[in-house]
Amino acid sequence: MGVRLLEYRGHIRNWRALNDELGITEVLLREDRERTIITKGFEKWGCDIADHLYGMFAFAVEDGDSIVCIRDHFGTKPFYYYITDDGRLLHSTFIRDIISQEGFKKELNEEMLQLYLTLTYCGGENTFFKGLKKLMPGHCLVFKDGKAEITRYWEPTFVPDNSKSIEEYADEIHNTLAYIMTEVKDEDETAESFLSGGVDSSYVFAMSDAKVSDSCGYTDERFDESKLAKKTAQLLGRENITAIITPEQYFEAVEYVCENMEQPLADASAIVFAIACKATATHTKLCYSGEGSDEFFGGYNMYRNAKRYGDNLKDFYVGNTMIMKEDEKKELLKNYYEGILPISVVGDLYERMEGMDPLAKMSDVDIQIWLEGDIYLNVDKMSEACGLEIRMPLTDRRIFDIASRMPSEYKVNDEQNKVAFRMASAKVLPEEIAYRKKLGFIVPIRIWMADERYNAGVREKLFGKTAEKFFNTDKIHEIFDAYIGGQSDLWRKLWTIYIFIVWYDIYF
Repeated sequence: MGVRLLEYRGHIRNWRALNDELGITEVLLREDRERTIITKGFEKWGCDIADHLYGMFAFAVEDGDSIVCIRDHFGTKPFYYYITDDGRLLHSTFIRDIISQEGFKKELNEEMLQLYLTLTYCGGENTFFKGLKKLMPGHCLVFKDGKAEITRYWEPTFVPDNSKSIEEYADEIHNTLAYIMTEVKDEDETAESFLSGGVDSSYVFAMSDAKVSDSCGYTDERFDESKLAKKTAQLLGRENITAIITPEQYFEAVEYVCENMEQPLADASAIVFAIACKATATHTKLCYSGEGSDEFFGGYNMYRNAKRYGDNLKDFYVGNTMIMKEDEKKELLKNYYEGILPISVVGDLYERMEGMDPLAKMSDVDIQIWLEGDIYLNVDKMSEACGLEIRMPLTDRRIFDIASRMPSEYKVNDEQNKVAFRMASAKVLPEEIAYRKKLGFIVPIRIWMADERYNAGVREKLFGKTAEKFFNTDKIHEIFDAYIGGQSDLWRKLWTIYIFIVWYDIYF
């Protein structure tokens, strides 16, 4: 019995080279071509197939009496699995496909709530469904005789090479991205490109053959980056389409997002991204996006504190978000579980990162936990929900390979982040764009949620029956009153609670 492909989602960039290597000569449609590559590649290389693939992928194959599941290096495509009481493996890139199958017992994993209130997403291999796990990025699962054996085939490591100048690294970034852009789509495909006011999306757009960029904005100019995006498109001589998002649209989309995300994700930009995907899908089915470079090349402002944190990182740094501390959660949760701590999600990572410099450690944690749990989940689920395919040229092992060799001072200094990356982008972008200060993906939610014209649905959930089931609602009232009273930074805590409740009411 040969290898049988059970499921696959993704996009394989180096298909031409693989076709030659695997002897695939027939002309196939893209999906058939990639399924053939997976099947023949697994027959030739077994679990080592992932070493030969560039792109995004999650798949399962049946090989004799074994089922083998592999998720790509960075986790751009999700993959879930569950072992039933009678020893069967349920698996899918969608949670809904697993929980609907015979043998799945739907129970809430309440311990995850405790971690989520700090992280705002499901960090690590566990999910909000008891027994349902994520296959983590860079891992291979072999299921045989009712048992799953999981091995790691790849992990990000940083080994600085000081033999190159920053200019040489910038050249390498630029030349590598130029090559990858030849692979990210076929000749008969037409793509557009998401464009914010930042350097990542601007660089990808400039390097692509996309004629149209897609942005979103708000009527409130304090939060609106769409004018920067439009200006970037004009400077590049290309078109920009901007979707203006209203508060009404935003709150109306929350249930849609929670249902399609399948797990609670309290990243407020996820709602904006979902609306942007829907708008973009009305005029294209393929779009580029710029995720990956912040984590690879030192894009976040907090990375400037890396040296100061030093060895203390292993005691507190769990990734890009830290919404609630343990004493807050003890007051808030009706059931608080001692020993269920966010730092436990990354404990084994720090053991493997021994000897790396502090910036590398922060990047490593964010690549393995934050990117997988938040950024890539959001991109995959929200695009998939509306029939839009998103490809991320900067998320590539060849790009990461450059970052892994680059000394930290070429990434972050006292004045700037992503130093070498910006230098590379300046080869095709005006300096005002290449060196524009990082703003982040801003959402006016801190203002909207305090506005009685829009927040009735939020208040209903925060003080309703589901809230009473899990939380001490007096504490929620206290946080809400302080927020309305002017402590606007408290919006994150309320939003995190709210999103969990919306998700719970959909799935339970």
